[in-house]
Amino acid sequence: MAHVDRTMGPGLGRGGGPGGPGGLRAAAARYALLPLRVFLGVTFSYAGLDKLTDAAFMSDSGEGSIGDLMRGVHGSSAVPAFIDLALKSPVGFGYAIAFGELAVGIGVLLGILGRLAALGGALISLSLWLTVSWATEPYYYGNDLAYLMAWLPLILAGTPVFSVDAEWARRRRRHGQRLFG
Repeated sequence: MAHVDRTMGPGLGRGGGPGGPGGLRAAAARYALLPLRVFLGVTFSYAGLDKLTDAAFMSDSGEGSIGDLMRGVHGSSAVPAFIDLALKSPVGFGYAIAFGELAVGIGVLLGILGRLAALGGALISLSLWLTVSWATEPYYYGNDLAYLMAWLPLILAGTPVFSVDAEWARRRRRHGQRLFG
């Protein structure tokens, strides 16, 4: 007769039950960050592409331009020096943000250097929170702080499933086994 670990409760023991190594809980834990990763990856990719394809945004001045946006938030920014820096070349800054968002989005979606991509997303979100959405009241109406917090689990966990990072790790393990096994 097989040993059953009754201290863990029904379905929580070792083996193939829902709480076991191959169980439902293990699968849920393994894939828990995947919806967040897809959401952030798609959102940041779209944000970057949206900026890159919007001629009005990529302008020094005019309705909807990055230049007017930066001048508009200068007085309410937590770090006006960031705005001053952006205003030295608003269009260049706009392209930097757009390409940064696109790189972060693609990196997180494909799981290429996932932790680094998530760190980039967090830094973009932090800079937008400290500048563009700093004066939003109450603070929870501003989305940049929420995006910043959403990046943190991906910085900690990386992109361990359905990712280039996972394939690279698998290859390193296989290569290491051949060298030392």
